[in-house]
Amino acid sequence: MYCTQCEQTSRGEGCYQWGACGKSPELDALQDLLIHSLRGLGQVAIAARDYGIIDRDADRFSCETLFATLTNVNFDPQSFVNYIDRAIALRDGLKQQLQAIAPQATIPEGAATFQPATGLDELIQQGRDLEYEFISKAAIDVDIFSLKLTVLYGLKGIAAYAYHARELSQEDDRVYAFCHEALAALDRNDLTLDDWVDLALKLGEINLRTMELLDAGNTGTYGHPVPTAVPLGPRVGKAILVSGHDLKALEHLLQQTEATGISIYTHGEMLPAHGYPGLKQKYPHLYGHYGTAWQNQTKEFAAFPGPILMTTNCLMPPHESYKNRVYTLGPVGWPDLPHIKNDDFAALIAIAQNLPGFTETGDSRQVMTGFARNAVLSVAGEVVEAVKQGKIRHFFLVGGCDGAKPTRNYYTELVEKVPSDCVVLTLACGKFRFFDKDLGEIGGIPRLMDVGQCNDAYSALQIALGLANAFGVEVNQLPLSMILSWYEQKAVAILLTLLYLGIENIRLGPTLPAFISPNVFGLLSKKYGLKAISTPDEDLAACLELTV
Repeated sequence: MYCTQCEQTSRGEGCYQWGACGKSPELDALQDLLIHSLRGLGQVAIAARDYGIIDRDADRFSCETLFATLTNVNFDPQSFVNYIDRAIALRDGLKQQLQAIAPQATIPEGAATFQPATGLDELIQQGRDLEYEFISKAAIDVDIFSLKLTVLYGLKGIAAYAYHARELSQEDDRVYAFCHEALAALDRNDLTLDDWVDLALKLGEINLRTMELLDAGNTGTYGHPVPTAVPLGPRVGKAILVSGHDLKALEHLLQQTEATGISIYTHGEMLPAHGYPGLKQKYPHLYGHYGTAWQNQTKEFAAFPGPILMTTNCLMPPHESYKNRVYTLGPVGWPDLPHIKNDDFAALIAIAQNLPGFTETGDSRQVMTGFARNAVLSVAGEVVEAVKQGKIRHFFLVGGCDGAKPTRNYYTELVEKVPSDCVVLTLACGKFRFFDKDLGEIGGIPRLMDVGQCNDAYSALQIALGLANAFGVEVNQLPLSMILSWYEQKAVAILLTLLYLGIENIRLGPTLPAFISPNVFGLLSKKYGLKAISTPDEDLAACLELTV
């Protein structure tokens, strides 16, 4: 086993015996075998596209299954056996179409001709062998191998965003074509270091387009988020908890629980759902938010008095104390958990009706969400004026993924120490380190503004670009510092988008990615000023010095 795709790898180097996420070596091998199968599908899809053959099923399948290999998404071996079989069937179907109209077309040997074994043990061994072959080539050039992993992991992030965008009827063939191109490139040994740098930056460009599609899907379907107060305490009654990122799945559940007396609570990155008028205003039983970030779910899920729906990544190995109440959806899977099909939540709703629900109210606090691009840029004039008058000195974008490492307390301490004449923008589950803190206002402008999910990174970018336009400067000239936390592969895609846009002096933590070689990080540091976080005091002093 060799896995470096998340921030919490063993000793910050990689997982070699068992995944820190709970992934077994056998599951890791099946995921590697699926990636190999998708590389072959990508090679055939590229050849077919040269002759005008586009298979949208293959395009969508590639994104869905890449998404399934994201950290904390799918732990079910049978799901990956099924995915591998489907990948080969789609690949061979495309081959037949291609050979029918262009018998002269050439397809590379290797992944495009690979045939999977028939038994589970044999498939696992194939995955191990192919993983070893892929890693053994790292000895040829460690820096190229580093960028190959960067592209692979960033591609998984794109796939997750593309999956959600498609659910909301937003697609772009350029995204699918690039996914096949990048997958196929992983099999190539003729690309230079500069070629891989270019491919990584192109991934950032394509991810920007993918996030734009998702933003259009979310806002076109549910309206632009508006600042909304969300209760942190429950109300008496039956309850269902929804975790993840999938707004479409949440909507379907809300539709099916109308007039049932069941309150729907968000967990983790579902918090920003309360800011969408097409959800909160339309479905008043979307009531409050329960719990914090994904890594605390073992304790929080055990105490929740109803069933729990996992819609996307962030599933941890479920504890026996609540395992019989957890349902999965879409690419999410665990061997013993019931999986929702065709958005039919009848079984989950029945469980909710049979469980006690909340018998008393608790926490009376509220938190604010819904400060997406439309809400913030609608007061851009006031913001600019506050800066010109010296009321706002600096903006800090402090966001990204959360995790279990104690070093992530850096982000809590940083926000607590941000001077009172500065504003903090945040997004993704990293905000749960400080989301309930009252930082007050500056002339009616909240000092802490939740932009949304990690899926809403496009909105945060548009805020930065919009403010730069309002000030008449480049983004890098704004009194703005980006201090980001990362955990999984969507964060990799977002970072590559920021670099593609030329955004400089980003601080990244709590540790640097294990898959980034020293030379590659040195290149990024030299060109973009990318740096690791240090201490809150040192980083605040450095950021504010740039403002003076």
